[in-house]
Amino acid sequence: MRNTLIILFLTTTFVATGQELLDEIVAVVDDNVIMRSELDRATESIKKQIEASGNQTPPAEILNSQVLERLIIQEIQIARAEQAGIRIPDNEIDAALANIAAQNGLTLEQMQQAVESDGFSFADFRRDMKRDMQAERVRYAYANSTVKISDHEIDLFLADNELDQGEVEIQHILIATSSDNDASATEAAQTEANELYEKIQSGENFAALATQFSDGQKALEGGRLGWRPVNQLPPLFADQVTLMSPGEVTRPIRSPSGFHILKLLDKKSETIKTVDQYNMLHIMIETDEVVSARDGMEIANGLHEKIMAGEDFSKLAEEHSDDHSSAPLGGDMGWFEINKFGPRMADVIAGLEVNEVSNPFQTDVGWHIIKFLGKKEADVTTEFRREQASNAIRQRKVEEEIESWIRQIRGEAFVDIRL
Repeated sequence: MRNTLIILFLTTTFVATGQELLDEIVAVVDDNVIMRSELDRATESIKKQIEASGNQTPPAEILNSQVLERLIIQEIQIARAEQAGIRIPDNEIDAALANIAAQNGLTLEQMQQAVESDGFSFADFRRDMKRDMQAERVRYAYANSTVKISDHEIDLFLADNELDQGEVEIQHILIATSSDNDASATEAAQTEANELYEKIQSGENFAALATQFSDGQKALEGGRLGWRPVNQLPPLFADQVTLMSPGEVTRPIRSPSGFHILKLLDKKSETIKTVDQYNMLHIMIETDEVVSARDGMEIANGLHEKIMAGEDFSKLAEEHSDDHSSAPLGGDMGWFEINKFGPRMADVIAGLEVNEVSNPFQTDVGWHIIKFLGKKEADVTTEFRREQASNAIRQRKVEEEIESWIRQIRGEAFVDIRL
């Protein structure tokens, strides 16, 4: 349980209670510094993650270097967040911590006790949660402000992705190249990528090599990117993994950011998307400054009595309903998913039999009467794929923007490493 708590944070920096550290500056990042104690705490946390995953811990020098680079990148992002006025309120941090505790079957107090009983500082645990949230928020604030998606892009995407591509689980190693297109540095990166590929082919552990040598954001997680829809991957990656079987590894793939090696862990096919849809007739009596809630109730009750006496629901809807989209259609709402019109409407629909008329009921917009006409299972694969296409394009663009932005701000920052 406690290992589970620890590995939930990528950069959580624990400190043993009562431990005295002789601190020193290990890096200067613009106007801020990273201390030896911070690096040691972060390194210890990462070591626990690696051990919990069953992978081999890289040599201390390499691990320190990887963790320090992560802390530098985080420090730069947090500085940008502060400049942009991005803050994480205490209640959001508390909610995030409570959510982590709940995922582990604990109360917040029990999680704090579990952390501290292992000799770690919960204050640092909380501080690093806040820093992770702040860094993530500024990354996505930047990316989302620049990413735009058009209907034309979605159409082109769907035209290029007619086949069922499904999802894949992959691992990733990146050997980064600088943005200045230095030929000798690019050649050195390619040589390193080729050597790593040969090591993998000879049986060395992919995760261990990713932890030691990858420049990717998931390096310290063994390069695991988790499950991704194939259509959310960069085209260079997607073209490769669709032809691969689980367990296969790509040769180094060149991109503007460097050389990539991918390992396909697993894949699954896309399935047909169906949902339950409902159909009803609807009468609404809107309440406002002119028609009070009581007035609306009396009107609705009167209409309900007429319906129960045999008058035509559709005719009454045309004449009296304030739902201007359905009234001209005799109150017909068409086919829709049950929660489309809010939880109160959904609860009423769920309690009706086919052709049954509800009693008048109130929502925040007025009084309603509905006649439930039926339910069907609808194939919404086309709509679902269009939504997925939009999400895929956005995710791809966001990741590309974030990767580019991180390289940019890392290059712009003053960094003095003193290890």
